[in-house]
Amino acid sequence: MKFNDQLRFVRQNMKKNKMRLFMTVLATAMGCSFLIVLASVGFGLQKSIVDGMVGDRLVTAIDVNSKDSNKHKNSDINDEDIDFFHTIPHVKAVTYRNFIQQGLNPQVDGMIVNREGTLQVDFEAEKQAGFKLSEGRVPQNGDEVVVGYHIRLPIESSEGNTVEKMPDASEWLNKKLNVDVEFYVNGKKLIEKMELTIVGVAERPAKEWLQDRTIYIGKETLKKIEAITGTQNGEVPYFEEEPTRKELDKRLSEIAKPTDNRTYHQVEVIANNAANVKEISELIREKHYFVHSIADELKQVNVMFLIMKIGLVFIGTIAVLIASIGIFNTMTMAVTERAQDIGIMKAIGAHPSIIKKIFLLESAIIGLLGAVIGTIVSYLISFGVNAGLPMLIRSFMDEEVPQGFLFSIIPPYLAILACFIALGVAMLSGYRPAKRATRIDVLRALRRDV
Repeated sequence: MKFNDQLRFVRQNMKKNKMRLFMTVLATAMGCSFLIVLASVGFGLQKSIVDGMVGDRLVTAIDVNSKDSNKHKNSDINDEDIDFFHTIPHVKAVTYRNFIQQGLNPQVDGMIVNREGTLQVDFEAEKQAGFKLSEGRVPQNGDEVVVGYHIRLPIESSEGNTVEKMPDASEWLNKKLNVDVEFYVNGKKLIEKMELTIVGVAERPAKEWLQDRTIYIGKETLKKIEAITGTQNGEVPYFEEEPTRKELDKRLSEIAKPTDNRTYHQVEVIANNAANVKEISELIREKHYFVHSIADELKQVNVMFLIMKIGLVFIGTIAVLIASIGIFNTMTMAVTERAQDIGIMKAIGAHPSIIKKIFLLESAIIGLLGAVIGTIVSYLISFGVNAGLPMLIRSFMDEEVPQGFLFSIIPPYLAILACFIALGVAMLSGYRPAKRATRIDVLRALRRDV
């Protein structure tokens, strides 16, 4: 008996009692849907809490501190290293921050700016990594800069007086920022003034106790400073007393000169997803770099969510097992009702394994139909929950759900796993009735005496 004939026989018999078939498939679909939706809560909470509420860049960033000098020529991170990081799979961006090695004495409208430091950054890479502005735009040429959110926070007076309200940094947009670049010529310290334009204000730090008073400059601005000082990152030696020419020349000889292959202070490799952080970190470590990521400290959190997801899948499987009772009952009744047909099949030479395969095939079809319908329904429920839950919380609890928060996420492999579980349970439920069908006596079956 060919497979197509077996399939046709199964379809004909399933059509004889459509209502019973419908209720069995419905029970299987409900069990499968319950399994997927229940487990999807674990996936949704993990992504929303770990990847969202902790902070996307905070989770996906991998700090590269330096290289192992025992395996490399030196420990500094340079352009070759940056290029290597870009080639790693699943890397979204590579950012760096270089400290300008002098004060610059920044002023706006003749007033000294209370800044904590000046950083040179790659604004394009920072945008890819998630660097955001509260006002303005990113610089587009070498005369433009971005300032920190708290740049206008005044210096606390000697009496400890504080200002109740910080002046809005956005009021400085398009204003001129004047800086003094110090450098030495023939043993004498000179100052060259530069005029920059404030075009953006960085977003307020997520942690309330952090204050951002940084001035962010781009590559072109750094090159102008280095052209004046003749040193990398605008570094100038500091002396408590006026140095002799010999002392100055010695110190200047120890300071790096601007080169095409520069070194970098703070380097971050940004993964495109928190799930890829571990893989990228291990790959970089294998190349003898010293790295650290907050994901290393979130292992226990991820283990907790893994246990929760396994538990939810287990509970959901119980619902599928309950549905298997319906499949067992349906197949048992099918064997009883089709006893005469089974007898005829045996009389014309059908092997018992073929008969068993027919009933297992029917069980599999019921399980597969229930799994497909349950998967479709679960995706609809997931979409409805994610769309409707924020509105319900807003309406009844007067609270705002964090932007991008997802209560339910159904990864493809979860749906596939649920379908396999439903199919496996259906096959197991139909196995005993199928085996019973092979034991039916031909003569008794033909007399309808089962």
